[in-house]
Amino acid sequence: MDDQQPTERTESPHGAAEAPRANGRRWAGWIDLIGLTVSIAALVMVIGALQPRFLSTDQWSSIANQIPELLVIVIGMTLVLIVGGIDLSVGSVMALSSAVIGVLLERKLGLIVAVPAGIAAGAVCGAINGGISIGLRVPSFIVTLGMLQGARGLAYLLTDSQTVYLGKKIGSIASPLPGIGVSTAFLVALLLAIVAQLLLGRTILGRHLVAIGTNEGAVRLSGIRVWPAKLFPFVLVGAMAGLAGWFSSARLSSVNPNEGNGIELSAIAAVVIGGTSLMGGRGSVTASFLGVVLVAVLTSGLAALNVSEPYKLLITGGVIVAAVLVDVLRRRESR
Repeated sequence: MDDQQPTERTESPHGAAEAPRANGRRWAGWIDLIGLTVSIAALVMVIGALQPRFLSTDQWSSIANQIPELLVIVIGMTLVLIVGGIDLSVGSVMALSSAVIGVLLERKLGLIVAVPAGIAAGAVCGAINGGISIGLRVPSFIVTLGMLQGARGLAYLLTDSQTVYLGKKIGSIASPLPGIGVSTAFLVALLLAIVAQLLLGRTILGRHLVAIGTNEGAVRLSGIRVWPAKLFPFVLVGAMAGLAGWFSSARLSSVNPNEGNGIELSAIAAVVIGGTSLMGGRGSVTASFLGVVLVAVLTSGLAALNVSEPYKLLITGGVIVAAVLVDVLRRRESR
């Protein structure tokens, strides 16, 4: 990432925290990044020692080309968690957006119409989630749980509950590029992560998002309009779910109404592992990217070692619980 410095938790919308505390949080952010990098390296070495083929170029090309869907969703999820929300509907929205793209391609409207329409469908779902949650002050997990069911139902209706095979009509964005082994989708996802980190760490909007998650009441009293700033992450994560739907459909050359099932849990896991607080006010897209890498390495490594599905779930669940406990302990120490 170009901007490797995690976003600090601020005490006011204008970042007027005391210098010693700010420096302490800055160092804590760097320690998080270093810790994640070391953890990934250690995990790779252990799995590589047990299964040497895991270190092959083909294996890492495969991992890189499976990351884009999760990474773009994680970008939006990071911002949603920073403002104190959560979105459980991203997997279903991903399937709905994919279904929209597939239906339009079947009607020969082309990618230039189908892809923007699919992403727009995701953004609309995000806007509905955010609008209801913020406007009516309904907890976001309840609203997005409803959207999880509704969007999945629409995906089934649009596809007649069948897998729609698209072949070359869906495009080659998920195909590995000659000579470098990674797809255009991976490069696009990486670029979006860089832009999102710059937005979070270098813009007024980014500072407002962190401030809202830290103390929304203080932000309101300062005269800042909370509603549009807080809505933005929900719209973004919806749009990113739409983009993920295109990436996934292109990788599989088909549209499946079950697409994205469970990806919301992987996204939340990656974001929390990256150090973003479930309580809001603290987070970094850079660290979330490393969280995605760790989740991808862990998942692929367990598959390479032929670990059975029950043990995969136990290990992955244990990692998530450990990350949440670290977040709880960190918050207690900061009080």
